[in-house]
Amino acid sequence: MSKANSFRVGKVSGYLRGRVWYLCYFENGKRRRPRAGAERDAARQLAAQVNSQLETGAPSAMSFEPIGVPALRDRWLEHHEQVRRSSVQSIARYRTATDHLLRYLAEHPVRHAGQFTAAQAAAFVGHLRSLRVSPNGHANTPKRPLLDKGVRYVLECCRALFNHAAKRRHLPPYADNPFAAIEIDRIPVETARPIELLTTEQERRLLSTCDDWQFPVFLTLLLTGLRPGELCHLLLPDDLDLDAGVVRVRNKPRLGWQVKTRNQRDVPLVPALVDVLRVHLAGRTCGPVFRRRTWADDRLGLDMSSAAALERELTRRFTEWEATRDSSHRGARARLAGRLWCDIGAVDENRVRVEFIRAARAAGLVGQTAPKVFRHQFATVLQEGRVDPLVRNLLMGHAAAGARAPGHGLGMTAVYTHTRPETVREQLLAALADRPALAVARDWFVRHNRPDV
Repeated sequence: MSKANSFRVGKVSGYLRGRVWYLCYFENGKRRRPRAGAERDAARQLAAQVNSQLETGAPSAMSFEPIGVPALRDRWLEHHEQVRRSSVQSIARYRTATDHLLRYLAEHPVRHAGQFTAAQAAAFVGHLRSLRVSPNGHANTPKRPLLDKGVRYVLECCRALFNHAAKRRHLPPYADNPFAAIEIDRIPVETARPIELLTTEQERRLLSTCDDWQFPVFLTLLLTGLRPGELCHLLLPDDLDLDAGVVRVRNKPRLGWQVKTRNQRDVPLVPALVDVLRVHLAGRTCGPVFRRRTWADDRLGLDMSSAAALERELTRRFTEWEATRDSSHRGARARLAGRLWCDIGAVDENRVRVEFIRAARAAGLVGQTAPKVFRHQFATVLQEGRVDPLVRNLLMGHAAAGARAPGHGLGMTAVYTHTRPETVREQLLAALADRPALAVARDWFVRHNRPDV
């Protein structure tokens, strides 16, 4: 081969094929022949860079480790499990979301992640739009298409998966994330579950139809903005202080539960709610604040005097479980923790939702199926009460402003905050009250409506 069509820089040789230059070298016993471009000088510079990296033993700029998408997904989830320490529930959501991609690739296979292109990612979006799923995952639930938020969430998880691949050099050099070209953040959300706030009359009617078990549960959600999961994991005496009039939302990692955002907070209680909770507790000083209807007493004789006592019980159960297994994992501890919460009588989130649906139907509230509406109601009332945005953010338990990317902190509080038409009208009239245009308009109306004046 003539010198015009080839060159050599140390351990790296270059050759011209057609109008494109390629490099050739050995790395870790494998022959590499990456594409270098159409310019000879640029190819020589890249060859020099690769040669210096080979001399020092560093991975070359052109090297990557091909990996199949299923294996990549396993490594990504393992990274969240062992390094990021994401919650068990989050990892389960990531697995469910990326299952859509694996099922798609079963019909449209690629050898490794680097062969998945932006065009295939766009075709995958069309595949998601064609799916019909059960909203709650139950086989007997009527199926419907994925909502826009669901499509976006699946695509965001897939984008994060390929970002992980790029950082670990599982994609070809200079290859873009195939999901980056979709511009996921610009996909409009047109199909979403509507949030219909309760009117004053509906709120009164709903609470009036509640029985003695439902009333303190729903009143607490309405007047504190707690997430249903937070309400179900409140413990006496650590989390509720009626004398001080405060509920403390605390992480309980040793009991298998944490606040969704990990942000702990204290929420003051209004006097009326304190009175209701005193009647609800009937003198109890330990155990869950809200118990199941069917739970009367502790037949297992568990020590519920504090969260620390329950942590010791969970540790004992987990130690017994480990003794019969070769290894341990967080999923098993989470299941054992869930069993312990059940044993002490704590109400389940699903039960709160079922009870809410029953109460809403009894009150004649069509379409209200999620107790999360109370959290939306709480955020909206705070706004209408002119509560400082930072205080609202704190009471809602979202991340501090600026601590995370957009969509968290004050941005997330805004998601839960809705403005009623009456509030818009009231504030607009107040803002325009002193405008001179109003006086001119009144004079004009008088002249044209009463020509005799």
